[in-house]
Amino acid sequence: MPRLPGRTRARRRLAGLALALTAVVVLPVAAAGTALRIEYAGDPPTDARTRGRDALWLGHAWLDGRRGERDLAALTRRAAGTGLRDLYVHTGPLEHDGALRTQRYPRAAWLVDAVHRRLPGVRVQAWLGDRLVYGRDEGGGLRLADAGARRTVVDSARQVLRAGFDGVHFDLEPLRSDDGDYLRLLDGLRPAVADEGGLLSVAAHQIDPLPGMHTVSGAVTGRGKWWSKGYFGQVARRVDQIAVMSYDTALPLESLYGGYVARQTELALSAAPDEVDVLMGVPFFHTDDMGHHASAETASAAVRGARLGLARADRHREHFGLALYVDFAATGDDWTAYRRGWCAPVES
Repeated sequence: MPRLPGRTRARRRLAGLALALTAVVVLPVAAAGTALRIEYAGDPPTDARTRGRDALWLGHAWLDGRRGERDLAALTRRAAGTGLRDLYVHTGPLEHDGALRTQRYPRAAWLVDAVHRRLPGVRVQAWLGDRLVYGRDEGGGLRLADAGARRTVVDSARQVLRAGFDGVHFDLEPLRSDDGDYLRLLDGLRPAVADEGGLLSVAAHQIDPLPGMHTVSGAVTGRGKWWSKGYFGQVARRVDQIAVMSYDTALPLESLYGGYVARQTELALSAAPDEVDVLMGVPFFHTDDMGHHASAETASAAVRGARLGLARADRHREHFGLALYVDFAATGDDWTAYRRGWCAPVES
């Protein structure tokens, strides 16, 4: 066979490289898209409805005086007839040493008393968090490797429970999968919170949609977006309630996002103990950026996806709910999607 001219050989090599890249990148992405659409297919069963264990994240305005009785009356109307049981009220952030300044929550007593009066049975949890840092050169933040900081976080949990909160909800990010210091923190928090008669709740990263995804993400970004399923289970076994932040997925289509939530629901339910409340996050916000497409990550898609995942993984599980993020960005359509999709009465 005669040798090809150099330029032709180069074009052939480039074409071969392009084909290889297509096989490595495009085909798996296409396959993943097909799988997510399949996850989103079908109709959820009518009994995949609220178990009365749902939650709502609330902004700091409820504790610093910007929200008052009129706002609480409106929230009461929103919550009527739904499955809301917990309110995660932003009470932090923590200081980088794990401490919490009491000046951050001057209206705590008013809010807890008013919620208990207007919404009997609804619990008010103090939502605490801070930016986590690893290593030496990542700027300011909370270092869980510091045993002293972990002890101070435990003291902060006791502090808010003694201020009247029913529980404490931690959202510490970005949290790497397999972080043993976080598990050690939870081991300290669990008995301390229980001794105060409180509930321990955490916000959780998403679970590897494919085995090892957290490793790849960590290697590329240095932070990691996902947790391994095993690590998710380790965290879940140390808490009373775990809420998956199942949004900010960067998925561009509603069908893909809904399928992703369905898959995340299946993974979470298979990893968490039966007695632990598993809540799937529902986006009640509408920003548009690289990580969140508002037209795709809709409340209705999240609700439907969670129902599908519940039906496939553990249809009759009682310790399950939805966590709505966040009150100050929610629209009437978001609340309608939650009510109609999740709280409507079971058909006879």
